Order: sequence, then C-alpha cells, then structure tokens
Amino acid sequence: MPAAHAEEGQPTVRPVGVGGALGNERLSDEQRVSRFAGAVSRAPVRARPSSGAPQVGRLRYLTEDGPFEVYPVLESRVEPDGSTWLRIRLPTRPNGRTGWVPRDDLGALKMVSTALRVDRTTLRATLTRNGRRIWSSPIGVGKASTPTPAGRFWIRSRLRNLVNDPVYGPYAFGTGAYSVLSDWPGGGVVGIHGTNQPQLIPGRPSHGCIRVPNAAIKRLWQLMPIGTPVRIQ
Repeated sequence: MPAAHAEEGQPTVRPVGVGGALGNERLSDEQRVSRFAGAVSRAPVRARPSSGAPQVGRLRYLTEDGPFEVYPVLESRVEPDGSTWLRIRLPTRPNGRTGWVPRDDLGALKMVSTALRVDRTTLRATLTRNGRRIWSSPIGVGKASTPTPAGRFWIRSRLRNLVNDPVYGPYAFGTGAYSVLSDWPGGGVVGIHGTNQPQLIPGRPSHGCIRVPNAAIKRLWQLMPIGTPVRIQ
C-alpha cells in the first residue's frame, strides 16, 4: 500500500486503498494523493459542516461545457450527530472558495496521483505522478490586463477540438479557475489548450487561458486525467 504523503505541518492523508467509514481526516494532499467526486444532488454547499451554516454555493451536475462536474474532496468530518461531511473546492468566483456538503450528496470518491504546476514566472508547466516529473512544456499565460489567476485548482473537463476552432488546438482541458476574461468560449473559465500561434510561446499572449504547443498538449492528453490538481503560481 502506498504511503500517504504529507507536507510539513500537515496531517497525513488517508492512504490509498483504505476502505471503511470516513473519519476526521485529510483526504487529499493535492500532490500525490487527490480525491474527487461528482454530485448526486443539487444540494447547497455550506460554510461549515452543519445544515444550519450559511450557504456558499450549490452542487451542480454539469460544467459550463457539458461534461459532468467534479469536486476535489479535501477532508472529511464526522459531527456529534453522526453525520459525515466533506470539504470541497468550488468552481466559482471568487477563486479559491471551499465549502462543506453531506457525504451522501457526492458520489463515489475517485483518486488521482497526478498534479500539474503552472509557473507564470518561468512560463513553464510541469506534470508529476506520485511526485515524479513525467511531462513539462513552455507555455503562454495571460497578459497583464487579463492575468492567469494564481491558486489551487483542478482539471474539470477534457475536450477534443474545442468548438472545432484551430485557435484551441487538438485538445483542451477545463479547469476550476476563473479569469477576468479568458479565451474559453463563453468567457471566464481558464482552460489549458493547444494553439495555432506557437510562435507566441513562451509568452503572455492570452486572456487568462494557458496555451501549450500542440505537440505537447497531445502528450499531456495521454497523461493528465480528470480530477488532477492544478497549482498556478
């Protein structure tokens, strides 16, 4: 059984393969062990693990692009009444919001061992699996007036030939990040996609999306699954 990885000062993560009821425990380190789930109801998301806590959002079934929505699951908590709650990341503005939902409002927990890091200073993205680098590429990010936002996000969707437009290259990934205005159809969502202007990479040519050379995005498509955490710095 793989050992759970923990950052300094953080509790260890529930190990891969451990069954049984959830307790008061960390479920994702967003590096080597990350869990996620889809919604099975349109339940409200609460600020605290209590049905009386303020509502900070609502679960949804689908992303803006059509595929099923997925939510990173960060930790679980068992309340005195015996109810189990999960803290999740929310795909909404402002970026970085989290909230709590009852365990029964999410489906089966799935797990990934991949993680993507996007460095806006070096203009390079790197994918790891179990902490080991398996892919890296120069990238294009948002210009000063429409920057690619920093923070912790995740891969929500995988799309081929987005709207049949060569601007996006052969493959695209939708993330849980939102920009002031992105290249993504309909605006808002920060996507990771190919390009028909490879000469602008590395650089800062976009409205918030992350552009990747087409040869590199084809390789990334083979390696990066739904639920992969994305850290933009």
